[in-house]
Amino acid sequence: MAVKKLRPITPGQRFRVAPVFDKITKDTPEKSLTKSIQRNGGRNNQGRMTVRNVGGGHKKKYREIDFKREKLNIPATVKSIEYDPNRTARIALLYYADGEKRYIVAPADLEVGTVIQSGSGIPPEVGNCIPLGEIPLGTIVHNIELKPGKGGAMARSAGSYAQLMAREGKYATLKLPSGETRMVLITCMATIGTVSNGDHMNVRLGKAGRNRWKGRRPRVRGVAMNPVDHPMGGGEGKSSGGHPRSRNGVLAKGKKTRRPNKYSDKLIVKRSK
Repeated sequence: MAVKKLRPITPGQRFRVAPVFDKITKDTPEKSLTKSIQRNGGRNNQGRMTVRNVGGGHKKKYREIDFKREKLNIPATVKSIEYDPNRTARIALLYYADGEKRYIVAPADLEVGTVIQSGSGIPPEVGNCIPLGEIPLGTIVHNIELKPGKGGAMARSAGSYAQLMAREGKYATLKLPSGETRMVLITCMATIGTVSNGDHMNVRLGKAGRNRWKGRRPRVRGVAMNPVDHPMGGGEGKSSGGHPRSRNGVLAKGKKTRRPNKYSDKLIVKRSK
């Protein structure tokens, strides 16, 4: 997956770095696997704004993704690679041998026509979903479960992956995209390969309107507000706003927000930097 620089014939194109959709093979989603999304514009059931900077945006349908990969030992053929407006990665449409259709998060280098499957005793090839206890050490994986049968929860965004470092007893040790090293049960499933659309991090929108199309409204900096509106507001001219903090006064830039004595502390070998 690549990006392209445009010849600027409008101001909005001057600094835009756009994605290339050359790997996408189908324009319309599978109707049986889509459902409508109810937008709320950041409002609650009383119509009051509870989340700022949200609203508008292009209408879109949700594609139901199979994160569990629970159809074990049934081969599936990749029918198409598609765009998904709800996530940064591309998605792949699978046709199973028993006639069922499902979407999965597409790994990089997955081609149309490839046959993939999930379960025990299958080879560790790109797109196959295997328990961590059967994957060779050093393998790159994504869409990793935290609890057996619950579905993939880690390494699902564009270009992300984890590496299987070691196995001991009933736990496998993974190095995650954040740099954290963590233990996961060897009965949890993971998909071989890296998530597709790795160049998503290089995309530049080029103009504010493109953010509005995504449903993101303008965000005002705290230092530009008055003292009544933000802890960092006020002052004559461009005076600094004091120590960086949120609108509610919670310190930023390094304050620990993770709950002490969390159940998963014992599974984390090394925290991310």
